[in-house]
Amino acid sequence: MELDRYGQMKPTGPKTWLQGRDEEFARICPFSPVARDEDELAAEYFAAAKNRDPLLGRYEAAFVGNVEEGEYRSNGSSGGMVTWVAAELLRLGLVDGVAHVKESDDPQSERRLFHYSLSRDLQELQAGAKSRYYPVELSGVLQSIREAPGRYAVVGIPCFIKAVRLACADDPVLKKRIAFTLGLFCGHMKSARMAESFAWQMGQDIRKVKRLDYRKKAQDRPANWYRAELTLENGETCAQDWWHLVDGDWGAGFFQNSACNFCDDVVAETADIAFGDAWKEPYSSDGRGTNVVIVRSKALLDVIQAGNAEKRIALSSVDSDFVVATQAAGFRQRREGLAFRLTWPHMRMRPRKRVRAGRHGLSRRRMALYIMRYWISFWSHRAFAIADFLHSPRLYILWARAALACYQGVAYSRGPIGRIAQSLGLAGSEGRT
Repeated sequence: MELDRYGQMKPTGPKTWLQGRDEEFARICPFSPVARDEDELAAEYFAAAKNRDPLLGRYEAAFVGNVEEGEYRSNGSSGGMVTWVAAELLRLGLVDGVAHVKESDDPQSERRLFHYSLSRDLQELQAGAKSRYYPVELSGVLQSIREAPGRYAVVGIPCFIKAVRLACADDPVLKKRIAFTLGLFCGHMKSARMAESFAWQMGQDIRKVKRLDYRKKAQDRPANWYRAELTLENGETCAQDWWHLVDGDWGAGFFQNSACNFCDDVVAETADIAFGDAWKEPYSSDGRGTNVVIVRSKALLDVIQAGNAEKRIALSSVDSDFVVATQAAGFRQRREGLAFRLTWPHMRMRPRKRVRAGRHGLSRRRMALYIMRYWISFWSHRAFAIADFLHSPRLYILWARAALACYQGVAYSRGPIGRIAQSLGLAGSEGRT
């Protein structure tokens, strides 16, 4: 897997392999129409789960809260629960290593800011805290797991965890050694071009960036007020709030990976435990960060309950409606939006999804939003490529500003475009769309 010209991970290999059909690859690709879907995998791994929900899948219990002990919460993007659970698995001897995303030691020589790596102690693990909206791939770390006997946990977004499950079914060594999977709720993946665009808009060259913190935490600001911070090779830093960046409106879909248009899993339904941000008041206004947690493994439920009883973590039980409300925008995009996109003509392979193609009573405005997101995702990569080729960041920024104005006019009734959209019956206001 390598980054392509649009900053997205793509398979590499001989031309004959890329153009041919490979049955093994089809079985383990999470977007393959012949691979088992999330429902089938969950039925295998969590057959006895206490609860079932059409959006959350099978699960034992759900919680909202944060880590109380140490600096897990302050060092993480949210409530610190992902790193805490991974650390607890190491502490209890349930795993020998954790596969997760870390900053690259030398971004320029590696030609990427982040990569998957194995951590075998708390210090290594804490280096991988924080959210990374950057393309990565699993092949290297899975090979390391094959080569080194032991038990491992893998942290990843929904399609990555599904890919791990499918790979385990095809590879007895991986199945034996991967003991736990830790999922991350996901709206969609971004390409590497978003990091470059952020650097452009802060007046920096991505080649001089040593690290990128997508969500610089500040306790005096609501958790959903994202702020990106760049650290340069000379040690200097610069930062900007996402809402001042032309592509900082997540819902608009700038630099989205095209495969995300055909994903129907928001909450990592095949993972033993899954974590997201509690985007619901009063939690979304708490700058310290709060997690929502879905537990599917009984072994991990024991770990969670023990930590709660010892007051090392502070979690409260919640129902499925609460969890769905925290991710409402993601579920609209991945379910009703996907159903609508499946009605569009497809020139290549038609994916097999768990939602039925159809408009299902969508308003003109909702359909317009889904169409706009699709084309913003498509053209943002191409507009950026043209601007990069011409050495003219301003060209991309002007295009993105115009695209954002159109999107926000329809989504939030903002500006002159919002007034035009209202006159056409297309505008509205739903907050997080």
